[in-house]
Amino acid sequence: LTVNCLDQHVEKSPNRVALIWERDEPGTAVHVTYRELLDLTCRLANTLKKYGIQKGDKVAIYMSVSPLSVAAMLACARIGAVHTVVFAGFSAESLAGRIIDSGCKAIITYNQGVRGGRIIQLKTTVDEAVKNCPSVKHVFVAQRTDNKVQMGDHDIPLEEEMAKAASVCTPESMDSEDMLFMLYTSGSTGKPKGIVHTQAGYLLYAALTHKYVFDYQQGDVFGCVADIGWITGHSYVVYGPLCNGATSVLFESTPVYPDPGRYWEVVQRLKINQFYGAPTAIRLLLNYGEEWVKKYDRSSLRTLGSVGEPINNEAWQWFYHVVGEGRCTLVDTWWQTETGGICIAPRPSEEKAEIVPAMAMRPFFGIVPVLMDENGKVIEGNDVSGALCIAQPWPGMARTIYGDHQRFVDAYFKAYPGYYFTGDGAYRTKKGYYQITGRMDDVINISGHRLGTAEIEDAMADHPEVPETAVIGYPHKIKGEGAFAFIVLKDQTAHIDRVKEELRTIVASKIAKYAVPDHILVVKRLPKTRSGKIMRRLLRKVVTEQSSNMGDVTTLDDPSVVKEILDAYQKYKEKSSS
Repeated sequence: LTVNCLDQHVEKSPNRVALIWERDEPGTAVHVTYRELLDLTCRLANTLKKYGIQKGDKVAIYMSVSPLSVAAMLACARIGAVHTVVFAGFSAESLAGRIIDSGCKAIITYNQGVRGGRIIQLKTTVDEAVKNCPSVKHVFVAQRTDNKVQMGDHDIPLEEEMAKAASVCTPESMDSEDMLFMLYTSGSTGKPKGIVHTQAGYLLYAALTHKYVFDYQQGDVFGCVADIGWITGHSYVVYGPLCNGATSVLFESTPVYPDPGRYWEVVQRLKINQFYGAPTAIRLLLNYGEEWVKKYDRSSLRTLGSVGEPINNEAWQWFYHVVGEGRCTLVDTWWQTETGGICIAPRPSEEKAEIVPAMAMRPFFGIVPVLMDENGKVIEGNDVSGALCIAQPWPGMARTIYGDHQRFVDAYFKAYPGYYFTGDGAYRTKKGYYQITGRMDDVINISGHRLGTAEIEDAMADHPEVPETAVIGYPHKIKGEGAFAFIVLKDQTAHIDRVKEELRTIVASKIAKYAVPDHILVVKRLPKTRSGKIMRRLLRKVVTEQSSNMGDVTTLDDPSVVKEILDAYQKYKEKSSS
């Protein structure tokens, strides 16, 4: 696999730029050639081997986006180790949970991270996590800043070791179905699941979709601004572009640092040809007005892409007309951690085929979408809606959930036997195009990050004064969806503001800052069926203010609860607005 991503290009054009690292500090880009990246990868791989990491071992990577974090992924692949990248914004507890579940023998991290001008304490978080992870034998620590951090017995200074290592490392020979990496993603229940991707099928699918969806041509500068902690970073920052011999941009900063022109200043300076980002960032920037975009020359752009959640029409129009000046192809791409790469997108297609705003539209080669009704029957014809399933396997699909194949079967193949169930609903238009309508389960999408509401509920349930919680998603102007929590207090006289603050802290420390609910509403009780299941559908109606149309409430054990919650919500709203 790394031969496809590195060696083949080093043989033909060693000085071609593989990575352009757009560091957090504005205007300080670092260029890394294919030859340099191979050297970095081999030295890192030899260092891992020196400390006993072997084929099949699991290695956690907890780093911000950089050439070294990409080399860490590739070094694992080169020696046949399995990497699990954990987004550097996750808490120590989230990191520990993933390390324990996967049984990692080593962690690769930075002393600190830098993002939006702020320092992020990565090593401190790793130290906190490792206390509960007996499987970890070594922590490799690289330097992103000049600040000293505490180094303990199993901590190894990475760059010092790499300087001593040989720059040649023979790649391990791997079977096409051997594990390449694991990536944890949220499900509708309980703890995150380790999605497993394998060698050949994954790489083929990432490379093909990168080439054809974005119309990637040799010599282009491909700018995907996703973090490597997400599947988008794996497939379209690292594996897809490198397999195609592309120049891939690594974006370490944020869209508004040092100002809301950052993306477009980078496009101008690095002459980016394809720009792939999240709707949540576009919605954020749209609020700052057009002048931040128009200040910079965007003539290098040919293709714009959107990923992570369905893009709304307003954001699509702004992205297309303001950023792309109405002359760039805009691809709204639908896919998942589980699919490995893009499954539905407006391109590839016939030359100049129409693109409908805010719609993924066309299935990629080999993807056969079907819509299913409540009874598990395929819905034929157009202008119809149903559960989105995929009828045939494709090379990039996940192979299992690590350590729990039964959960894999239950989550994706049980609802509609013979089909892969995506968890999303979709509409097929009169012309036969696909439009994704959103999740069909208790999963929400905050700023493009998938999060099971059960995870937030589980975290809040740890508070001694909060016996019951229910979390739902609600429409949010910038984040797409936000989390709205309903809580029941043990003691009605409890200091509500203190409890709410404590709950926010718990969620941030158990999951991550982005998971913290925007709203927390105290209610006397939650709406439940006679069998004790919380009816989140009713809570959604309350928050989206469709309370006149509550639907069937006959299964509620006490229908008077609805009015109770409505009153509490109205009071909360009045208080918030005042």
